[in-house]
Amino acid sequence: MAKLSTHVLDTLSGRPAAGMSVRLDRRLDARDAWASVAQTQTNVDGRTDRPLLEGETIPTGRYRLVFGVSDYFRSLGQSLPHPAFLEEVSLEFGLAEPRGSYHVPLVCTPWSYSTYRGS
Repeated sequence: MAKLSTHVLDTLSGRPAAGMSVRLDRRLDARDAWASVAQTQTNVDGRTDRPLLEGETIPTGRYRLVFGVSDYFRSLGQSLPHPAFLEEVSLEFGLAEPRGSYHVPLVCTPWSYSTYRGS
């Protein structure tokens, strides 16, 4: 089964980021037009309840994950400036394997983030 999944780790608190908004967009054309494919929140394990894409095959192309970082940290009572340094984290990436298994996690604080291709 092909799929795209994600999870978020809050390295400020040292735990999964439960309740962070996650949106998946797909690039429609070379003029930078995007369409929303999925929108959800992370669960208590910092994961989405289901993969963002799944099936026998998944559509290849350019995608973007958008994470609501500042809203998440503010919901925990973290004092952030207005505007926050990271309001949202947007990760653009390509899916080239229609039968591939992609995992794109986010590791973040209110001031930094990193990602990688997991499995």
